Amino acid sequence: MFQSYTSTPSLTPDDDVFKHLALTYSRNHPTMNQGVACKAGTPTFNNGITNGAAWYPLTGGMQDFNYVWYGCMEVTLELSCCKYPPTSELPKLWEENRLSLVKFLAEAHRGVHGFVMDEHGNPIEKASLKIKGRDVGFQTTKYGEFWRILLPGVYKLEIYGDGYIPKEMDFMVVEQHPTLLNVTLHTSKVGRPPNRPRLKSWQPPWMTGARDETISVRGASPNFSRNWRDGLRAYCSDAGPTSRSWHARTVTVVAVVLFTGHRK
Repeated sequence: MFQSYTSTPSLTPDDDVFKHLALTYSRNHPTMNQGVACKAGTPTFNNGITNGAAWYPLTGGMQDFNYVWYGCMEVTLELSCCKYPPTSELPKLWEENRLSLVKFLAEAHRGVHGFVMDEHGNPIEKASLKIKGRDVGFQTTKYGEFWRILLPGVYKLEIYGDGYIPKEMDFMVVEQHPTLLNVTLHTSKVGRPPNRPRLKSWQPPWMTGARDETISVRGASPNFSRNWRDGLRAYCSDAGPTSRSWHARTVTVVAVVLFTGHRK
């Protein structure tokens, strides 16, 4: 795992969703979808998008960390071939990207959403969920709420909660509106007794076997290393050598959509 540093595609279980999001942005931009390079000798991208790992490798990206451990589907957009465009160009950049931004934001209303409650109607915080076949989990809020962007199709949702009987539910996603799916979990008879101290945070099967690891994060500032368990209180990153990203470019405007996720 994570042995290759070559520039080859590195796809996530949600590659179809990430590619759809990238195309939503590029196709609503006046020129981005043409995929014209910023200058001669640089790569051109079909429909204005490309997988970032196919462009260049990246180690220890926050997008991968947030996607693998928290299910955050993060997107990064580079909107200009000039890293620091002059102030006079900002109105033009806004007009070129306004429709793309609005259409992109509207994609938040795609997929499935709902609440996870116990048999008494109380919300279950930090219940762990996963779309079967897409081994990247996500959790409920303190209100028991969850959501996941998905393209139209039939899916199975796996739900786990500390002290509750696991559950699976089939559901369908349609194009017209998000699917509302409320879940009720029942207390397990062999669950943790009341008032007993919690010795270790419960983790679903796809998040077991984590190990402490130091990662280098590369960005605008100099490289630095952090131990994620010490620095972020929770889990370690299993970030590999390549960024799972999709990039979109034009002659005057570059949009980079980083597709992050679980690596092979």
